[in-house]
Amino acid sequence: MPFQLQFADVCSRIRVGAIALLLVFIAGAVLSGCGLFGGGRDELSGQGQQQTMESGQAHGLYEEAWRVVLEEYVDTTFNGQDWYRWKEAYKGDLRDKDDAYVGIQSMLASLDDDYTRFLKPRDMSEQTLSIDSRLFGVGIQIFVRDNKLIVVTPLKGSPAEEAGLEPGDMITHIDNEPTAGMTVEEAADKIRGPEGTPVALTIKREEKMFPVTIRRAEIKIQSVFTQKLKNPQIGYIRLNSFISENAFKEMVEALEKEKSKKALILDLRGNYGGLLNNAVDIADLFLQPGQKIVSIVDRKAETRAFQSENPPRYLKPMIVLIDGSSASASEILSGALKDNRRAKLVGAKTFGKGLVQKINHLSDGSGINITISKYYTPKGTDIDKKGIRPDYAVKLKRQDVLKNRDLQLDKAIEVLSSQSRMLAKPGA
Repeated sequence: MPFQLQFADVCSRIRVGAIALLLVFIAGAVLSGCGLFGGGRDELSGQGQQQTMESGQAHGLYEEAWRVVLEEYVDTTFNGQDWYRWKEAYKGDLRDKDDAYVGIQSMLASLDDDYTRFLKPRDMSEQTLSIDSRLFGVGIQIFVRDNKLIVVTPLKGSPAEEAGLEPGDMITHIDNEPTAGMTVEEAADKIRGPEGTPVALTIKREEKMFPVTIRRAEIKIQSVFTQKLKNPQIGYIRLNSFISENAFKEMVEALEKEKSKKALILDLRGNYGGLLNNAVDIADLFLQPGQKIVSIVDRKAETRAFQSENPPRYLKPMIVLIDGSSASASEILSGALKDNRRAKLVGAKTFGKGLVQKINHLSDGSGINITISKYYTPKGTDIDKKGIRPDYAVKLKRQDVLKNRDLQLDKAIEVLSSQSRMLAKPGA
């Protein structure tokens, strides 16, 4: 779901222990005590009033976040705990917003949900920019796995892609600082910066370590790309992300460009997901009216089914390419096309994220991306932590990538060509 280097569907939970908050509080109390010997009574009175006001605001913000979870979180057992205990957990201990932020992060961590997370005001603002298709940085999506900072994928045409970064690369250092133990948010803070300035990354790729210096820039977000294939009768559309509000419009334009082709390959590899409505609207382009796209089940076990509503824009044979980085909205789309027998899937098993998040804005400009429901494919399959298996499994090895061989794409072309003699003979 996300800011310049991180999106809501692929992220890492911040775990902050209650002891960290306690230490902040004690340190503040000691410093306030020292101040007793430095100022007059009026100054102390003003400071006390200010501190009281800030503490009240901090507790109000914390309770606001607590109530969002209470009223909207998908698991009404709250990971098997009494959620009301968190309401009073830091009563009297929150001096300012920073204390409240730490308390909120610790509270959310207790849910053990990788996708429910707190965003500070700046991060919320940058998440909005990503939805508006404007990002600033080097143009990579990252996540934390096993305490390691991993590149999901560089954005097409970005400084990161031009520098040669690849999916699966591990970032071990940022400007010579080790990344071990960093959260996604902390790493993003260090990588981003003013346009035109450099950032030095140390990359580990398999057993090789090497430095890369990338100059930061404004990232022009384009979600959809077309490409000419050797067989001119097969169209190719790559959908990189569902996060942009322009994704549906771009897909319609791409389909118009490829409408004369006798078959289509839709590439969702490396697509981490994005907005639910984009997945539903794009599925609608390929399905007959009334066909089920996805079912959403909320905390009350109430189901909302999404169906295609409009005449399809494209009805010719179709293959969808998927891999382990195809997640969330990508799985909604590929699952809908597979279950409705509209397309065959080629590649590798998808990521396996069957949860839906809602963006909640808090009063100070911060926010919470919170899991509010689960989704199921048209056949009622729960793909969370399981993924969707392709109809044709094709493993892509690193040596193939280095030699610019795309065996998954080749297999998609082969499958489509076998369905039609005309496709089997380019130019016929």
